[in-house]
Amino acid sequence: MSKLFIFGLGFSALTLSRRLMAQGWQVAGTVRTPEKAAALRAEGVGAVVFDGREAGRDVPAALAGADHVAVSIPPGEAGDPVLLHHRADLAEWTGAIRWLGYLSTLGVYGDHGGDWIDEETVPDPVSPRNARRVAAEHDWRRFGEETGIPVMIFRIAGIYGPGRNALAKVASGEARRLVKPGQVFNRIHVADIAGVLEASMRRPRAGGVYNVCDDEPAPPQDVIAYAAELLGVEPPPEVPFDEAELSPMARTFYSANRRARNDRIRQELGVRLEYPDYRRGLNALFAAGEGR
Repeated sequence: MSKLFIFGLGFSALTLSRRLMAQGWQVAGTVRTPEKAAALRAEGVGAVVFDGREAGRDVPAALAGADHVAVSIPPGEAGDPVLLHHRADLAEWTGAIRWLGYLSTLGVYGDHGGDWIDEETVPDPVSPRNARRVAAEHDWRRFGEETGIPVMIFRIAGIYGPGRNALAKVASGEARRLVKPGQVFNRIHVADIAGVLEASMRRPRAGGVYNVCDDEPAPPQDVIAYAAELLGVEPPPEVPFDEAELSPMARTFYSANRRARNDRIRQELGVRLEYPDYRRGLNALFAAGEGR
């Protein structure tokens, strides 16, 4: 039986966990609070507490025997919290860990004026937050080189899925249709993230870097309009970007404009996306009752 340990049992990581547990895998990992740990243990996940500020007391025992490890906790100003507090615990399992996946973001590439980029494009982040991601990627690659543990980097697009999608936003009245001419984003359904990670586990390549994104980067206002069409309601009015009130983080997000290629996950890992564009993803979510 394979065992997966995940630092950061969030939305994407739990989707992967449940997928693998259905196949007989043992899964353990970290959450920030005892309450969340108790809830996940009731599901059969070996959850322990690690808040990133200090070493998790129960992490070494929960990590023991893991042959696959995923890291989905973002770095802080002091660096990557897993490497800061649990580097030695991971290194102890050198030779046993056959795959370590670091979940990063397409944000490391920065702004390319809407041009296409791929994994060979040199990262050029536009925010301190994504600059920390670039540094964390480097630190994880170096950790893999020093220990011999195969480390792979996954640069993930904007995530959507059950409960977190344009349908839910339109239905709740939270959706806004911001328009910045020429602006496009890639997205990725959470089920496809799990599929890519599972495919990589079958074909690990130390040092591999993969863009995890859909086939069709699209303007964000088009996604909201399509969700409204599915729900049979009027879309929210268009708001020019320059007139919108946005948080500094949201404004930084819109400052990066690029189209990301995903050829490598298909050619190297044999992945066929279940939801290669936002329309198919939203169609499936609508059929499952999202937004109603």
